[in-house]
Amino acid sequence: MENTVLLYDSAEDILTASKLIRKGNVVGIPTETVYGLGADALNPEAVKKIFKAKGRPADNPLIVHIYKIEEADKLGHDIPNIFYRLAAIFWPGPLTMIVPKNDIIPAETSGGLDTVGIRMPSHRVMRELIRLTGPIAAPSANRSGYPSPTSAAHVMNDMNGKISAVIDGGESRFGVESTVISFDDENTVRILRPGSVTSEMLMEHADNVIIDDAILNDIAEGREAPSPGMKYKHYSPQADVKIIDGDFENFCIYVNNNQGINTFCLLFDDDDTNKINCRYVTYGSDSSQQAHNFFAKLRELDSLNADRIFVRPPQKDGVGLAVYNRLLRAAGFEVIRV
Repeated sequence: MENTVLLYDSAEDILTASKLIRKGNVVGIPTETVYGLGADALNPEAVKKIFKAKGRPADNPLIVHIYKIEEADKLGHDIPNIFYRLAAIFWPGPLTMIVPKNDIIPAETSGGLDTVGIRMPSHRVMRELIRLTGPIAAPSANRSGYPSPTSAAHVMNDMNGKISAVIDGGESRFGVESTVISFDDENTVRILRPGSVTSEMLMEHADNVIIDDAILNDIAEGREAPSPGMKYKHYSPQADVKIIDGDFENFCIYVNNNQGINTFCLLFDDDDTNKINCRYVTYGSDSSQQAHNFFAKLRELDSLNADRIFVRPPQKDGVGLAVYNRLLRAAGFEVIRV
C-alpha cells in the first residue's frame, strides 16, 4: 500500500474518508476517547483489513459505532430496557453496551461471539462519518498491544502505509477507550472495561453495578472475552512497565535503589521530584488528567528510549479505575508493593 493520506476535519475531507470506507477501506478516525481504525462494520472483508493493519487476534471483538439510538435494533436483539435508559443519558458519549447480535453483524466484527458492542460516539467527525456511511467498526488505531493513539500523529506513526487515510481531528478529549458494559439482568450492569463513564455514574441509574474480575486480574483461562481489552497484553510501550504501589516516600526508596541506565519514572504533577534520583515525566495531578495523558506519555517514554518505566498508579475509583486497568495490562499485571 502507498503512504497513508493525512486528511483534516473539513466537510470535503470527511466526505473523502466516507467514500474510502464505503469502498471497503480502513481510515483512522478521531473520537472523543482515542483514535479508531474505522471500516464498514457490515462488510467482513473490510473488517479483516482492520485486523491485518493492527496485527490483532481475530477473536478480539470490535465495537460498532452508530449515529442514532434507533439503529441499535438493527444490530442487536433482546435488548433490555435498561440499555435504552442508559443510552438516553450517556449517548452520544464514551459508553459501549453489549447485546445479543443480529445476523447482519459479521462474525469477523464480533470476534466470533454471538454478541455485539454498540456505541454512539460524540466526536463531530466520527458522527458525520457514520451518518454518511452507516455503522462503523473501529478499535483503537494502534498496532495491537501498543499504547492507544490520542492524536493523528500517533496513528500515522503506527499505521502509515497500512491504511488508506487518517483524519486529523485534534487530540482526543478523554484519552482512554470507552466504558464497556453488559447486562446480567434488567437491573444489573456489569462493567467489562472501565472508562470515562464510571461505576459511580452508572450506579445513579442502575440498581446493581458489578465490576468484572477481569478488570483488575488477568482473564480466567478458557473464558471468552466479550469485550475488547479483556484478553492479551494491551497498551504496552516497548519499555518494561512496572507498577510501584505505595506511598511516595517508599516509591522513591525503591526506585533510587533499583534504577538502571535507561530507567524513567511516570509521576504525578505534584510529586516532589527532588526526592527521586531518576529521570521522569509526569502525567497529571488528578485522574481525569492522567486518563487524558497516559497513552501519550507512554509513547513519549518510548521516544526517550526508556527500557524500564516505574509508574505511580492512579486512584482506583472514578476514571482512575480506567487508567489503573490500562496500566495493569501494560505491566502484564506485575505490581510491586512497597
